[in-house]
Amino acid sequence: MPWNSPNEGNGGKGPVQGPWGQTPRPPGGGGGGSGNGNEPPNFDDVLQRLAASLRGFAPHGGISGPGIALLVLVGILLWALTGFYTVGANEVGLNLHFGRYVGKTEPGLNYNWPYPAGSVIKLPVTDRNSIDIGQRAGHGVAAVDVPSESLMLTGDENIADVKFRVIWQIDPAHPEDYAFNLANREGTVKAVAESSMREIVGKSEIQKLLTVDRTRVEQQAQDLTQATLNQYKAGILILQVQLLSVDPPQQVIAAFKDVTAAQQDMQRLQNEADAYRNKVVPEARGAAAAIVQAAKAYREQTVAEATGEASRFSQIDTQYKLAPALTRQRLYLETMEKVLGGAKKVIIDPSIGKGAVPYLPLNQIFNSGAAK
Repeated sequence: MPWNSPNEGNGGKGPVQGPWGQTPRPPGGGGGGSGNGNEPPNFDDVLQRLAASLRGFAPHGGISGPGIALLVLVGILLWALTGFYTVGANEVGLNLHFGRYVGKTEPGLNYNWPYPAGSVIKLPVTDRNSIDIGQRAGHGVAAVDVPSESLMLTGDENIADVKFRVIWQIDPAHPEDYAFNLANREGTVKAVAESSMREIVGKSEIQKLLTVDRTRVEQQAQDLTQATLNQYKAGILILQVQLLSVDPPQQVIAAFKDVTAAQQDMQRLQNEADAYRNKVVPEARGAAAAIVQAAKAYREQTVAEATGEASRFSQIDTQYKLAPALTRQRLYLETMEKVLGGAKKVIIDPSIGKGAVPYLPLNQIFNSGAAK
């Protein structure tokens, strides 16, 4: 029965209530949503207006062929308009036609076939995701260790407790691989990352893992995880692998701390020895160079003196050949000058006290400074 016909339940008195419990408006009462904004529109008025607009196509009260065509055309147009959709700034849209992937769309307003012929999958390709392996971080509580994931065997047959984090995102170049090739995306990333880390730790020594190899392990784990996911065509980019902690098992951590302390002491002593060597070796090299230079200078001096003496002797020999007596006299005087020039001596005038032996108090003379 029509919504504004008398209700049989109330004895045919008064109009019935509409499907939402409202009382139909009287004609001309502003149907279609006027009046109280919280009330739904009066569909009787809407249908009456639509029927009135179609009477032009049905002069005798029925809907003619053109009216049906218009209704079909309007319906198709409204259905086609439902194919417009928007893609967020951090998203990529994947267009599907009857469930088959046909292409991707960039952020903004886009169009695809309307439902059910077409559908769209929107993926947040710029959002970063992280997975912790070896521990579980709760909300507002401390992280809980997961030994089944963190305990790994090293290459030197020790056990290391390795906790790390994998940061990843959807590959913007291949989001369709992420959407269609993987069923459990996070589980796949976690399994591949854990397997890669176990392989790398299995080729490393525990002491290097605890000290100097952290950066190398992180990079190798990232590369190996990315290569494996590329083989799966997972459509995932591994942005970073962070080692949260690398420790020996709790049962032997005290012994490992002692070993680490001993290694640090060894390194400190090596540094001190290197510093002492760097100080002493240059000093010894400088002293050796000084001795060598002094020896070279002495050699040059001795050679020069010998050369000068030889030249002087040659000149004296030439002069001796020209005047032997004079040369002998000069050599005698020069020799006596060298011998007696620096000695204390007493000179006696031979003209005084001829024929008598003079008595000279030499000790007194020398002590008084009179002697020259």
